[in-house]
Amino acid sequence: MPARHTLCFKASTVTTPSKPLDPVNLDPLTAGIFQAATSGDRSARLREWLQAGPSEAEMHEVYRELSSKDKGVAKQLKEKIDEIKRSHGQEALASDWAQKAVLILSAPRLNMADALAWQRDAAKAGAPLSREPLASLKVKLVDVVKGVEDLQHQVMVQRESAVLLAQRIEVLSTKPIAEAQHGHAGLQNDVAQWQTQAQSLMANAVWPSVDLKYPHQLDAAGKQMQAVWDGFSAALALANVALADASAALPPVPVWADELRRQRGEVVHAPTGPVASAGVPGAEKSDKSDKPAKPKIDPAQRQALREQAMQTVTSALEILEKQITQGEGANLAETCATLRTALKTHGKNLDTSLDERLHQALTAAGDAEGWQRWLADQVRLDLVTQAEALLDENKAPTVGGRKLQDKLRQLREGWKQIDQGGLPNHALWKRFDAACNEAYKAVLAWLEQMKKDSADQRAQRVALIEEVKAWTAAQTESEDWRAQLRALHQFADRWRNAGHLSEKAFGEMQGQWKGIFKAAAARLEAAQKSSIDRRQALIQEAQEVGAAPALRMDAVKALQQRWQVEAQSVPLDRKTEQKLWEVFRAPLDEAFQRKGADRPPVAGPLNDHDRAVIEASKALDAANASCDVVQIRSAMAALDAALRGQAQQAKTVQPASVSAPRMQAAAAESSADTAKAAASEPVPTDEVQEGAAPSTADADPDQSPAQSPSPSSPSPTVVAKPSKPVVAVRGDDRPGQKRTEAPAGRDGRRDARPSERGARPGADRGPGRGGDRFADRAPRGDFREDRGPRLGDAAFRAQREAMERAEMSLRKLAAQAHGETLTRLMSAWQSRQADALPTSQELGKAVAAPTRQAWVQAVGGQAKAPAETALLRLEMAAEVPTPADQLNARRALQLQLLTQRNQPGPSETWAQDVAQVLSGPHEEATARRLQNALKNLLRS
Repeated sequence: MPARHTLCFKASTVTTPSKPLDPVNLDPLTAGIFQAATSGDRSARLREWLQAGPSEAEMHEVYRELSSKDKGVAKQLKEKIDEIKRSHGQEALASDWAQKAVLILSAPRLNMADALAWQRDAAKAGAPLSREPLASLKVKLVDVVKGVEDLQHQVMVQRESAVLLAQRIEVLSTKPIAEAQHGHAGLQNDVAQWQTQAQSLMANAVWPSVDLKYPHQLDAAGKQMQAVWDGFSAALALANVALADASAALPPVPVWADELRRQRGEVVHAPTGPVASAGVPGAEKSDKSDKPAKPKIDPAQRQALREQAMQTVTSALEILEKQITQGEGANLAETCATLRTALKTHGKNLDTSLDERLHQALTAAGDAEGWQRWLADQVRLDLVTQAEALLDENKAPTVGGRKLQDKLRQLREGWKQIDQGGLPNHALWKRFDAACNEAYKAVLAWLEQMKKDSADQRAQRVALIEEVKAWTAAQTESEDWRAQLRALHQFADRWRNAGHLSEKAFGEMQGQWKGIFKAAAARLEAAQKSSIDRRQALIQEAQEVGAAPALRMDAVKALQQRWQVEAQSVPLDRKTEQKLWEVFRAPLDEAFQRKGADRPPVAGPLNDHDRAVIEASKALDAANASCDVVQIRSAMAALDAALRGQAQQAKTVQPASVSAPRMQAAAAESSADTAKAAASEPVPTDEVQEGAAPSTADADPDQSPAQSPSPSSPSPTVVAKPSKPVVAVRGDDRPGQKRTEAPAGRDGRRDARPSERGARPGADRGPGRGGDRFADRAPRGDFREDRGPRLGDAAFRAQREAMERAEMSLRKLAAQAHGETLTRLMSAWQSRQADALPTSQELGKAVAAPTRQAWVQAVGGQAKAPAETALLRLEMAAEVPTPADQLNARRALQLQLLTQRNQPGPSETWAQDVAQVLSGPHEEATARRLQNALKNLLRS
């Protein structure tokens, strides 16, 4: 024994040393982990050592030494240790939950709640349900629970089948004897089969585990069915004996007994029982009428019952109210029970005058139900009010026919539910029923109108179908596709707007309409399909033309013309046609863009004037970026000056251009002297008349029209032909071209008679102008500015874009300043500070100094009543919308203004209206409306 103890002690010292091992002793145990040179070697040796299956204590020792040297390898070892701990914990959990599952399965009666909760609780506890033995136990529990549930469902089905068998037996007992004999054998087999199935259910292994109510239900159903079957079999046996023996007793089944009496020749009385009335129409009504009427109570006796009920209930009620008032809570429950007993006994005979007091007393005593009859009467009264509100004073329905019908149905269903649980109230019922019947008359009228409208709409649709058929037959040879498409759209709209039909009728007619409409649109759809094919071919040609290196304009025009002809002849859906057109024009647009990109740009050198304009445009852009109005306007003026600089350069050329007309005038005077010297030479008359016009045109420009020679004055018959004067005329001075002769008169006539139509002779047009028709345009330079040479394209575009951007910036800055002015105005009004109002210059030219002074006085004074009329006038003057709640007031004011013809309108008195509004109190809604109106008024 001592040696045995010594050996055990030595073994314990080897496995569990009292002193931790050092790395030197652990290294041979771990296959040289601590001697490894790198972390990768240590990790590999650790994996080899773990595969050997070391003990948990050794793993802890190695982890303690290794965690201070290599944390990465120690982490792997720590994960292994944690996994072992988890496995130990899961094993313990698995053992615990396995025992619970075995206890549940081994119980004589399965506890369904524990079986259903076992898997859920085990999963919450972290038990390994996917491992054995929990996996197999889980499957067993699921199978057992499913078997119990299936067995309970079969019991319910078996019970229902027993009820159906009993009903079959009862129905067969109302049939003739021959039919009952014929069905007896089948019923007997069904009853036997039912009993066999019931025995098999009770013999099931899990039968003790089903709910306790199911065995009782199955047993009761079987007993009931068996009793019915035994009675039916005994009655049928008596009927068979009575058929064979006329002296035998009749069966207890009334139908069979009457049949046997008829066969024996006896008189058969009319059936009065419920069985006999089952197959006779109207028997139920007669059966109800045959019931004995309730005995009528004497009015004196009824009055005595009411007085007794009132006395009993009133005394109990007064006691309860007294206890509630005095706060005696200890006896409230007992007194409340006494009142309940009195109400149960005398409630039917009690008057309704105490209902409200009873309900309040019971509620105050802590009875949540209260007096049910009073609550039910309140609900009934609400239903009566709703029923009476369905019609107005003129007996017209307040809602539509469909809603009225649904509302009546809901009200009657609500009344029926109340009557099922409480005492009836005949007075309220009469009111309710009368209101419902009166409202139902409107429902009947609506139903009749609906039937009539439905018939009319059906006839309208039938006529439309026939019209489409006739139209289809008439359009067999027509090629006007656009007219056909328009007609088909009209037919579809008429069908859509033909009115409402019932779902069944509409479903029948809709299928017929689709077939007829498809046949009518068949030719158009075929034409559209062919047109799409042709347009696809045109698209292919357009792609080929666009892909060609040289764009042929004649081919493009021909393609576009063919496309237009095709589009005008056969219409397509707008979306499809637009998509095809975009595909068609895409290659042509690309070709035109390619052609424009290949065209060399034309750019000439910039002159000094263009350079100055471009620099001024850049300066204007810089001023726009600064958002300063003064700088922007200064830059705009500088750009305008740069543009006008060309006129200053052109003025240096003006003296040279003016000297030419003067030289021409001197030449004209010399020619006139030559004409006077040659006056003695004879010339023809016609030549004299031809020379009159130049001489007249060369007259003194200061001569008035009265001093000019008139055509009626005598002239010499023989004059010398003067030489043609040198006159500056507009013509074509290119080499080889015929020079233009100077016209004689202003109105284009050769004789130049100044006395006709107010025409002036050419002498009045200025010195040296002669007969030049454009000579009178020279003085226009005095009032029309000279723009000088034309700007280059770059300079023109630069100045135009710069001016547009500057104008836009000015508009934005003006709008911003306008908004700030309005904000300051609203702030001054809110704080009632007159000195904070914007100045007249800030308000704009629409507000004069007297107007602003009136606004200052309105803001500086005490707040008066709100001026709603003035605010409406402001909104009318500014033409801004009015809030929805003030629309009626605005319409009334407009009607009032229409009657005041001589009074100034809102657009004339808006400044005074603003002063009235500012004199009133500041409100957020009023301020918002005033600001919206002033936005438009201050800009005018």
